[in-house]
Amino acid sequence: MKSRNALFTALCLLWSASTVAQSTWNARYQQYIDQYRDIAIEQMLKWKIPASITLAQGILESGAGLSELAVRGNNHFGIKCHTWRGATIYQDDDERGECFRAYKSAFDSYEDHSRFLATGQRYRSLFSLRTTDYVGWARGLKAAGYATNPQYAQRLIDIIQLYKLYQYDNAKTYDRFMTNRTKDSRHDGQPLHLIKIYNKNYYLYARRGDTFRSIGEEIGISYRKIARYNERGKKDPLEEGEIIWLKKKQKKAPKEYKNRHHFVRAGESMYSIAQKYGIRLESLYKMNYLPPDYILRIGDELRLR
Repeated sequence: MKSRNALFTALCLLWSASTVAQSTWNARYQQYIDQYRDIAIEQMLKWKIPASITLAQGILESGAGLSELAVRGNNHFGIKCHTWRGATIYQDDDERGECFRAYKSAFDSYEDHSRFLATGQRYRSLFSLRTTDYVGWARGLKAAGYATNPQYAQRLIDIIQLYKLYQYDNAKTYDRFMTNRTKDSRHDGQPLHLIKIYNKNYYLYARRGDTFRSIGEEIGISYRKIARYNERGKKDPLEEGEIIWLKKKQKKAPKEYKNRHHFVRAGESMYSIAQKYGIRLESLYKMNYLPPDYILRIGDELRLR
């Protein structure tokens, strides 16, 4: 009796630790969501699988894209080989050296995940549920044997609720720019840049050796346009860590800066500040009633909206 109580206590502590971990906001999880939410929506509209479920499974199964399966095999959902005839990757799981599917891109992984659920006999009943019923889908996946973890359904639900992924289950459109990007995994032998979202725009950080031309070739946008979006010359050199915007910048900072200001620090310029907030340089000058030849001083207070 004593050992049974001890086991029960240990399981309770393990569940508690898992719950706490899932209730803590994780910046890497949010980056993953920003990167893949559009393909999750695209898959939902095509296959009728809730985008929230797809994203939550991707986060959980791939460690938000950082697992060995995701990095080496673009496998975001932990799907094993079964009757698979494509590329494979081997990794310890329930048993040593198990066979997992490998894909050319994240897009292929998402597409195969959808097909795996839609054509699998054991998951057929899930498709009678609404795409807004993420709780039913989470519990149904666990009941159908998608994962052996007894807390699998609750972990999916916790992720969906914490990051408000349910909002995507009502989506009717998606950004093709982001879905097309998931069809590639590498560019000229190098990992693709991580694209982030801010102020209704996309941006990335320049790496050593980057040029507007090389970024344009990777992204599939004219390098002349990218240079123009960043208010630069098309042949201007880029510094490592520099913010590069991929669409035309906004005239103002996001709404949360309505009553907030930027105080100039050493080394900053009007241009670097405009880049930081995704604001057009001309607009930053205008909203602060400053002439183009104004010389910034440390401590200057700048409006952002």
